Amino acid sequence: MIQDIAHLGLVDEQEIELDAAALEIAALDHPQVDLEDYITVLESMSERLLEIGATAFGPASRASALARVVAGEFRFEGDRATYDDLGNADLISVIDRRRGMPIALAILYVALARRIGWTAHALNTPGHVLVAVGDDDLVVIDPFNRGAVVGPDQLAAMLRSMVGASGVRDEHVAPLSNRAALLRLLMNQASRAERSGDLDRARAVHERITTIAPAYSQGWWDLARLQLNFGDVGGARESLASVLETTRDPYVRAKANDALEGLTA
Repeated sequence: MIQDIAHLGLVDEQEIELDAAALEIAALDHPQVDLEDYITVLESMSERLLEIGATAFGPASRASALARVVAGEFRFEGDRATYDDLGNADLISVIDRRRGMPIALAILYVALARRIGWTAHALNTPGHVLVAVGDDDLVVIDPFNRGAVVGPDQLAAMLRSMVGASGVRDEHVAPLSNRAALLRLLMNQASRAERSGDLDRARAVHERITTIAPAYSQGWWDLARLQLNFGDVGGARESLASVLETTRDPYVRAKANDALEGLTA
């Protein structure tokens, strides 16, 4: 039930625990699953990281310890064979299969590091989420590629390949907030559902997006679009009204107003 994740849209950013939140979201599609089994796996991983990371004091050694535990011992890595499988953005399925997409694996790495008091963030890298380990002298790793270190030149080349040399911005290597990381996970689910023609699934995912991130105006816009596809005019009106409540962008507001006028014409 969508109410099971409603609290994620109400709590402050720092109160969101990434792995627990991602499991709660995934549980909506696995109602018979006992999340305690998955929490036990995460606890086992954090205990092992605490053991081998006891002498890891710098970001490089901590990044290495993370990769050794997550990829080496617990065998998590990117799913290259079936990348677009919907399970790759579902943390329950990712833990079951030990395979996932970059954002799901990044959440796993970041949450595991934080469980033992280390600093780690998923990065807002376009197309392929990376993880930064450390406070100041950061080390960037690629969870999809078994936690391999991504050097500055490699990172720059990756960004250029994604957005072009003139399109690279500081925001592309900025840390993702906890809520933004969950949003990116869900947006991957929504886009795959739409591409496969499963609009009912896409609508359900956008309902989750607006539940955990009610201030994200694009989520309301996309939900309104999908609601109209199913003839839910009343729902679309409410979603468009939420767009107006959550953005000050004049272009977006004008679009939302025009859409609302069209629904009442």
